[in-house]
Amino acid sequence: MRIIGDHRGMAIQGRLDVRSAADARALLHQAVDGGRGDLVLDLAGLEFWDATGLGVIMGTHRRAGRLGRRLVLRSVPAQLQRLLVATRLHRILAVEGAVPDPYGSTLPLGVTG
Repeated sequence: MRIIGDHRGMAIQGRLDVRSAADARALLHQAVDGGRGDLVLDLAGLEFWDATGLGVIMGTHRRAGRLGRRLVLRSVPAQLQRLLVATRLHRILAVEGAVPDPYGSTLPLGVTG
């Protein structure tokens, strides 16, 4: 796993799983703590994630909220979009664009590109 960026925007590349979760959590929380406004997290390079990785994203979302910030997910891979819809997390997380629901229609999100 590789995370690049700063307190305004970051990109995760590779795997976000149980092996990389602690490092990812530390870097993302440091970014949240060190800035203001939205923290954009680009997931275009995310190849694999597991429940632990999703937990890192949710934990970062909660931390950002406590600090008056917002975590915004960008370039969410289709498979992760489906998981967000299935778990209804697309209603909680800010996701740029739109997420298709399981029936093929598009669910509008609160964030626009």
